[in-house]
Amino acid sequence: MLPSLGRILPLEQRQRVLVVGDLILDEYLRGTVQRISPEAPVPVLEAAETHCAPGGAANVAANLASLGAAVVLCGAVGADGNGRRLVELLAARGIDTRGVVTDELRPTTHKLRVVAHSQHVLRIDQEERQTLGGDVETRLLKVVQEQIGSVAGVVLSDYAKGVLNPTFVADVIKTAAAAGVAVTVDPKGTDYVRYRGARVLTPNLSELQHGTGLPVGTEAERRRAAAALLESTQVPAVLVTCGKDGMVLYEAGREPVRIAAQAREVFDVTGAGDTVIAVLSLALFAGLSLEDAARVANVGAGIVVGKLGTASVSREELQAALGAASVGSATKVVELATAARAANDARAASRRVVFTNGCFDLLHAGHVTYLEAARAHGDLLIVAVNSDASVRRLKGPGRPLVAAEHRAKVVAGMASVDLVVVFDADTPDAVIRAIRPDVLVKGADYRLEDVVGRDVVEAHGGRVELVPLVDGCSTSKLIAAINRSARHGPS
Repeated sequence: MLPSLGRILPLEQRQRVLVVGDLILDEYLRGTVQRISPEAPVPVLEAAETHCAPGGAANVAANLASLGAAVVLCGAVGADGNGRRLVELLAARGIDTRGVVTDELRPTTHKLRVVAHSQHVLRIDQEERQTLGGDVETRLLKVVQEQIGSVAGVVLSDYAKGVLNPTFVADVIKTAAAAGVAVTVDPKGTDYVRYRGARVLTPNLSELQHGTGLPVGTEAERRRAAAALLESTQVPAVLVTCGKDGMVLYEAGREPVRIAAQAREVFDVTGAGDTVIAVLSLALFAGLSLEDAARVANVGAGIVVGKLGTASVSREELQAALGAASVGSATKVVELATAARAANDARAASRRVVFTNGCFDLLHAGHVTYLEAARAHGDLLIVAVNSDASVRRLKGPGRPLVAAEHRAKVVAGMASVDLVVVFDADTPDAVIRAIRPDVLVKGADYRLEDVVGRDVVEAHGGRVELVPLVDGCSTSKLIAAINRSARHGPS
């Protein structure tokens, strides 16, 4: 059985991870092609929009941040607009960019992908691959040395753009070893011996072939190549990603563990390796076994290949894919700051955040139907539950019948609910302002103009939905029926 994400990274904790590697700005120019140019036999793209995203090691950092980790990123950008744009994108995701240094002698690595009708038409790269200058490398190593004592682990993301040269890699791994910190590596190139001392490497089949010089066309050939890589690098494990064939985990002295790919439609494999190393590392740093960590990473990869372009996997997406049965209700009851961060992460992943609130005293079928209807309006449902004091002010001294902590846990136990927050005010206005939902849901017994938070939601482009209630279902009627039964016996 797969572990829950709550076991990997509890919501009340944020593992601190250091990511070191080649930073890339991925840009997408999207449009449509309707004709061929009269000037040459080439398609004419009618541009519609552009979009930028962190790429390379920056995408690894983005994946980790989306999963709830606290990330410090270490790499180099050029003294140019692309570098400034990349740093802004990272900062917007809450990533610590203190380790992103400027190299005056090289441009920011930039990949422009032209996309028509969801298909890549052309890619234009701007980059320099030579090794970083000594001064830049010294500054990067200083950041690593300053941060190593406060991180759960280090991820090396190598895109062969000059940052992770053999000397620098050796220095980083030596620094981590001295601090007792594990290092994971997404490798590139032909010299994999430089990763000696790492905990695990995650090559794809092409990288396995380049790193060993051996064929990888058959299962037997892959096994021989992996064995050669284990021997030459002396790393304990190699996780080979095999596209539609899933993954294979190779460890010295053990039979390979084959992990089937998650069945889903593949739209784009861009950045899938970034997701694999991010999820695998987070799971390993949390104490999971290599096999469990690999299985969780396989689930993450299955999600990201279903998205177009460089993308990350959110905490909620991964948790849902791991299975709702693995989520304990207590894990879903969180502080407001945690819920607000989850909402921000969901929006960054283009997922719709839904919010509703209520007392939920004596949960009944009407509540269940209501919450299921609310969840149908988006991808992440956050429910705010009134505290005991708040319920007493609203309903009178005889309420609630059930304490807030128990009401919250029961609501959280529903599959339709992703997160629950308990609030003490008379209205959820402050909660709505913190979460900024895309959809605010209330029952159809409300008038639109009376819904608290409507102005907040509509101000940032959201909407209010009034969902039908189940006839005859209400807590007040249930309490009245219980009281009648207590006085006169069952009717």
